Amino acid sequence: MTAPVLLVIIPDQLSALVAKGEVQPRYYNPGNLFGEVHILMTNADRPQEDAVRPMVGDAAMTIHNLPEDYRPLLEPNGIKRWRMFDAWSEPAVALARRLNPAVVRCHGTDFNTVAARRIKQALGIPYVVSLHTNLDQSPCRRRISIDPEQVQVNVAMEDLERRCLAEADLVVPVYGSILPYLDRLGGFNFEICYNVLNGATLRHKDNYALGSPVRLISVGRQYHEKNAENILRAVADLPEVTLTMVGDGPLHQSLKARAVELDIVDRIDFQPVVPNAVLCAMLAEFDLFVVHTEAWEFNKSVIEALLAGLPVIINRRIGRPVPELTEDIVTLVENTPDAYWRAIRCLMDDHATREAQGRQAYAISKKLWAPSVTEARYVEIYRRILDGRAAAAGNNQKQLI
Repeated sequence: MTAPVLLVIIPDQLSALVAKGEVQPRYYNPGNLFGEVHILMTNADRPQEDAVRPMVGDAAMTIHNLPEDYRPLLEPNGIKRWRMFDAWSEPAVALARRLNPAVVRCHGTDFNTVAARRIKQALGIPYVVSLHTNLDQSPCRRRISIDPEQVQVNVAMEDLERRCLAEADLVVPVYGSILPYLDRLGGFNFEICYNVLNGATLRHKDNYALGSPVRLISVGRQYHEKNAENILRAVADLPEVTLTMVGDGPLHQSLKARAVELDIVDRIDFQPVVPNAVLCAMLAEFDLFVVHTEAWEFNKSVIEALLAGLPVIINRRIGRPVPELTEDIVTLVENTPDAYWRAIRCLMDDHATREAQGRQAYAISKKLWAPSVTEARYVEIYRRILDGRAAAAGNNQKQLI
C-alpha cells in the first residue's frame, strides 16, 4: 500500500527556524506516517533543504512557495475580500489537485488556512489546524489602533480566523491557555494536543547533587514579557551560582549591560542561539531551571526542562495562570529579585526537596508530554482522518454500484 501524501501549509519562514536551531525531527511527519511531505510556505523564503529535511523524517520532501497578498485584508467588503482570498488561493488548489494529499495540515491560522479552506471547498480534502498561541493575547496581525487601515486589518483577520477555524476538520490547540480564544470565536471541533519535543536527544536527570558552582539555566526569547532582569539581580546575591541564558531578542544587549552593572558578567553565560538538539542534550547537566514569562502559554522550553527532570522556578504571571503550571511540578514565585533569590536558595539548601520536585515533575510530565506520547497523539489524529476518508470513499463506491 502506497504511503499517503501530506501537504503542510505554514506562514513561517523555514530559514528562520533553521537559524534558531529549531529543527525538530519528524515535526512535519509524526511517526513517519506519510511517504511524501510537501511544505507550502505563504512567503518567498528559500531555505537550505538539507537543513529542513530532518523535519519530515523518512518522507520525500518538496518545498513550495505562495507569497501572501496583503490586499484582501484591506478590502472592507466581505464578499469581495473572500473573492480576493479565493483568487490568491488558486495556485494552492492547483498544487493540491496535482498532489492529491490525504490531508492538509496548517500550523497557525493566517493566509495558510485561507488556502486550506479553499482546497477543502474545491477538492474535499480535509484540513487540520494546530494553534500555537492565544491570538487574543499574542495576535499575529491584529492590534489595538485607531488607524483606519489597522482597524480594517483587525476586522479582516477576525473574520479570517473565525471562518477558517470553523471549517477545519479539527483544531488542535497545543496548550490549555488557547481555549478561551476558541471559546470567544465560537464552538469549534478541537482537541488539545501538546507540542512534540525532541525525544532523540532529551536526557533525564538522574543525579541531583549540586554542582560547584551551582549551575542555573534560563531559556527564552528576551523581550518585555520575558524580561529576566530580576533573575540576574537574584543571582548577583548568590556568589556560588552561575547562570546560562539561552535566547536572543530586543532585550539581549540590555541584559548583558545589566550583568556588567551588577558585576556578575563572569558568572553569566549568554548564548543567543543553541540548536534545540544540543539544548535538550545538555539540560540535565544543570541544577535548576529559572525563568520569567508573562506570556499566557505553556512554553516548549519549560516542558523540555520538566521532561529533563530539572527543578523549575517560574513566576506567577499577571492575570490568569497557565493551567499546566501547577505547584506539584514547579516552584511558583512573584516576579521580584527577592522571591527568585529565596526560591533558588531554598532549593539549593534542601537536597531532598530539590530532588523530589525534579523527580515528581519528570514523572508527571512523562505521562502527559513525553515525545512518544504526544507524537502518538498526532499519529492517531491523522489516522482517524485517513480512516474517515477511506470509509467515505467506500460508501460512495457502494452507492455507485
